[in-house]
Amino acid sequence: MKKIGKKVTAALLLMLSISFAACGTKEPAAPETPETPSTIGEGLFTPGTYEGTAKGYHGDITLTVTVDENNILEIKSEHTETEGLGDKAVATLTEAALEKASLSMDLVSGATYSSQGFLAALEAALVKAGADVEKLKIKETVEVEKKDQEFDTEVAIIGGGGAGLAAAVSAHQNGAKVLLVEKMPNVGGNTIISGSAFNAVDPKRQSAQGIEDSVEKHFQQTYEGGDKQGDPELVRVLVENAYPTIEWLESLGMKFTDKVFTVLGALWPRSHKPVEPLGTGYVNTFMNYINEHKDDITVLTEVEAKELLVNADGAVTGFLAEGKNGKITVNAKNGVIVATGGFGANVEMRDQYNTIWPKLTNIKTTNHRGATGDGIIMAEKVNASIVQMENIQLLPMGDPVTGSLSGNIEQGVENRIFVNAEGNRFVDEGARRDVMTKALMEQTDSMMWVIVDKHSYPTGDTVNNFNETIDSLVKEGRAYKADTLEDLAKQIGVEPENLVKAVEAFNASVDGAEDEFGRTLFMDKLDTAPFYAGKRVPTVHHTMGGIKITPETRVVDQNGEIIKGLFAAGEVTGGIHGSNRLGGNALADVHTFGRIAGATAASEGK
Repeated sequence: MKKIGKKVTAALLLMLSISFAACGTKEPAAPETPETPSTIGEGLFTPGTYEGTAKGYHGDITLTVTVDENNILEIKSEHTETEGLGDKAVATLTEAALEKASLSMDLVSGATYSSQGFLAALEAALVKAGADVEKLKIKETVEVEKKDQEFDTEVAIIGGGGAGLAAAVSAHQNGAKVLLVEKMPNVGGNTIISGSAFNAVDPKRQSAQGIEDSVEKHFQQTYEGGDKQGDPELVRVLVENAYPTIEWLESLGMKFTDKVFTVLGALWPRSHKPVEPLGTGYVNTFMNYINEHKDDITVLTEVEAKELLVNADGAVTGFLAEGKNGKITVNAKNGVIVATGGFGANVEMRDQYNTIWPKLTNIKTTNHRGATGDGIIMAEKVNASIVQMENIQLLPMGDPVTGSLSGNIEQGVENRIFVNAEGNRFVDEGARRDVMTKALMEQTDSMMWVIVDKHSYPTGDTVNNFNETIDSLVKEGRAYKADTLEDLAKQIGVEPENLVKAVEAFNASVDGAEDEFGRTLFMDKLDTAPFYAGKRVPTVHHTMGGIKITPETRVVDQNGEIIKGLFAAGEVTGGIHGSNRLGGNALADVHTFGRIAGATAASEGK
């Protein structure tokens, strides 16, 4: 259980701003022990210890709050929020509440649901303490002195997600001083909240599992899986450098599990899973390096780049940005790497470019709220070529409430099926992501149930790919559990006979019978209780369009010429994946091209 007292040192506050350590291990909650009758007198609270619970992003957040008449003395938290993001919001808001004895704190950007859950739980506890919560919600007006700043560096990076952090480390390893800005309060971007799968042909791990693979096969599946719209040169760079990038990450201290698997839409078992949950392993690895070399690498959060600076020769020499306390000018001797991610969280931009899907205005997204296409817009203003913006990827795996990937009970493609509201299968569950999502949109209410059994969850404390235990998902009503398929069908409201027939047909295909939907990826039968079901809906996941780059990550202008001093990597770029990105290729893309961008920019002018 996390304990944070009234007095907090400056060192601890600094640690909270950069750390990705988990917050909130489980212990029994302390009982409510008010020390006086529930009348306040002149103070804010009735002294005592009180408990409040509210729903966060991954489940309940429970706070045990100790107060005296006018102060919050201690807050103990119990939760399962996302490591490195949601748990950081809980820690940040805890400090703010202890400092101000208030409910007027701003939500932590990028962790809205966690922030809202924390504040609701705190309010519930303080209501029990007799507080006037409306009074505690009144914000204090604080005047902050604005001060413009200017920074000189060699390589400047816009965006602190996987691509930007990889570029920062790589640029430094190749001899450059680096400055990185991130508009959100935390680095990590979509990488830190991802399912973490990283595709790479890996003879050592794959051969140990009896899996035959090749770089050429990865190339063909990536190229053809995007309807041959991807630039073959960029696809070749991706597949040939994916495994060396894994080796690079491992050299920095990152650890992957020994077994590869097939993530949704990957088409083949070459997806690597980090030991640390979600994408925290990638971010922790980079931040550990950056913190060890902080004299040469500067990271500024809550700084939003606004405009690229171009000299008389047309070369990019830096950018203008805005921070909390004023305007910032960054001068970059070697140039600027744009690594701001895609535009999945920008509804207007999605609607502007979408020509493939039905209207996406009301479709939620898996993306963090900072994925708004800023880098694409900035690059276009300096005449950068923008390509394939209509290629927007949807997944059939969104949480029905948030659109996020959390709560997804699948562990891999081979051991699960999808059934619709009637309990029938409707698609090859090993197909391309766009194929599965289009099929899902044709089903009743555009929703489906993922069905797995004990093979996926040997025990109740087995976690999914988002570090959530199956028991916690069942407890929260986000998954359903039964000892028979008939009982499971009744719980989720589908026709029992249909569900039983669907599972029987799948099991027959595992034994070698031809699958009615042409599915080819199988492992275990669904024949061992307990059985589980989880509800899923379509969600916007990835934008494949963006800035056009060369294989060295140099940005190309609308006349096909290289823009000197401008580089780009990650989801902000376009033309790699074509019309459809294979599952597991995103993290391979952002880290591979981020690494290349850092090395290329570091060598500029040498």
